[in-house]
Amino acid sequence: MGANGWSPRIWHVGVPIAALAAGVLFATSATTSKGFDLRVTGRDDVNSLAGRQQRAVIEQGRQLAALQRQLQAATSDAAKSDVRVAEARREAAAVADAAGVQPVTGPALTVSLNDAPPLPGKLAGSVPPDYLVVHQQDVQAVVNALWAGGAEAMTLQGQRVISTSAVRCVGNTLLLHGVVYSPPYTVRAIGDVKRLQQALNSAPDVIIYKQYVDAYKLGYRVDLNGDVTMPAYTGAVALAHASPLDSASSAPNSRAAGVNP
Repeated sequence: MGANGWSPRIWHVGVPIAALAAGVLFATSATTSKGFDLRVTGRDDVNSLAGRQQRAVIEQGRQLAALQRQLQAATSDAAKSDVRVAEARREAAAVADAAGVQPVTGPALTVSLNDAPPLPGKLAGSVPPDYLVVHQQDVQAVVNALWAGGAEAMTLQGQRVISTSAVRCVGNTLLLHGVVYSPPYTVRAIGDVKRLQQALNSAPDVIIYKQYVDAYKLGYRVDLNGDVTMPAYTGAVALAHASPLDSASSAPNSRAAGVNP
């Protein structure tokens, strides 16, 4: 035994084994991490990743708009000397308004939807959470009603939307053209304001949503605007996939009619 009670042989054998084990651990960590930090501290969470991707989408949208302006300027110059280009521009201009690729100015109506505030007292635990938030179907119901009311142009969260724009929920947020939004949600439509109001008041899914507004204080507000200008739609207009949808095959509204507070 040594002076401290340990045999020299144990040191000679144990130290190399410990060093070997440490080397294996270091090598395994390096291989697994592939150059990234494996520690929890400083790791990006899902929210920060989504935020970076959203900023990238917005920046790419700006670049696309700039390229489209350059393309329009180039085709305008080419049309001065090329009959075929001039004819193609005339054909495109004839459908530009219907496609939504031109700015539109006119009287507008704005609909705002918002989640309900926290319920007081014993009601807080007795109401399903889904009753207290705005769903994709609620936003879509307003959008569909305004189109049915003859909307000439429409924006959602300030983004121009057209008939093929998809409104999707991602958790308790809304995804539109690659950008994520949180409530309140604002839908604005240009058109005959009286017809738009009538369409909202008669749309079955909007009527059901307003019952939840009365029962659980979900947000619903309609404002009349003067003349507003909506930007042109700058996304893709080509329809990739489509299928006919009739009333029998449409998805039912998950909100129940006739709710009571």
